[in-house]
Amino acid sequence: MSTSNHSRPSTSNTSRTKALRDLLQSDTVEFLMGAHDGLSAKIVEGEGFRGIWGSGFSIAAAMGVRDCNEASWTQVVETCEQMCDATRVPILLDGDTGYGNFNNVMRLVRKCEQRGIAGICLEDKLFPKTNSFINGTTQLLASKEEFCGKIRAAKDTQTDECFSVVARTEGFIVGQPLSDVLARADAYYEAGADAILVHSKSRTSDEVVAFAQAWDRPCPLVIVPTTYGSTPSAVFEDAGISVVIWANHTLRASVNAMREVSRRIYQDHSIADIEQEVAPLADVFQLQGVDELLDAEIRYLPTVSTISQKQAPLKEFASHND
Repeated sequence: MSTSNHSRPSTSNTSRTKALRDLLQSDTVEFLMGAHDGLSAKIVEGEGFRGIWGSGFSIAAAMGVRDCNEASWTQVVETCEQMCDATRVPILLDGDTGYGNFNNVMRLVRKCEQRGIAGICLEDKLFPKTNSFINGTTQLLASKEEFCGKIRAAKDTQTDECFSVVARTEGFIVGQPLSDVLARADAYYEAGADAILVHSKSRTSDEVVAFAQAWDRPCPLVIVPTTYGSTPSAVFEDAGISVVIWANHTLRASVNAMREVSRRIYQDHSIADIEQEVAPLADVFQLQGVDELLDAEIRYLPTVSTISQKQAPLKEFASHND
């Protein structure tokens, strides 16, 4: 059941970074849900998720651009800041390759900490990156040495000791054998990564389970089962996976919904048959925090008459859409 985030105490950046670190180091499998703006982040939190994945793919798609660093890092970080402002749970930012070399990574970490983002995930591909599910075997990886330098730069830059740097290896994506993927992950752990995200586009969980079984470092493992989502979560927990990321389903769900409602309204030249199927405006007002605004008006507006004039239209409009 959804819950409202309004009228809750604010959450400090330190408590968010600690919350993310606790999720990464949990003894049981934990789950992050992807979001791409303030509204989707509020919905994800309201449905019970204790952490959010700031999906680079979904943020780019919501902007109408491709997932190959066409959205600038400042646009992505600004979007995640809006998500932080709208929620209290920690956000792990999909930081792609770090948007350049080690120097870009250092600036990215500083800006993430300033904006309240709890951690970043960096992947070992070349900048500009290409989405992992597009011609993956033709993509090139950065050298282990270069990527380890980015990890060290990120860890040396952070000021909050709980800010998390997750190192994502794309070895399986480009067709490397298990031994090579393990070697990369081992090097990233030695460079200071707080967790390893091992990515796979296999239709089964065999690759990531084999990796987890062979992994002998005291370092949490993260997976993104977009292509093997039919695997029961118990399999991941038995394999020792710490965090599962459902990366892009809020965005993909919204595409279907917006396409269908647009098609029907265009076809019918009417909203009569749609109105009962979409979220009532009262729900949107709740997500926006209108109730909080009305409470504030009682406290801060100078006269009762002014309060009544301002409240009545909002309450009346909301009641018509219950």
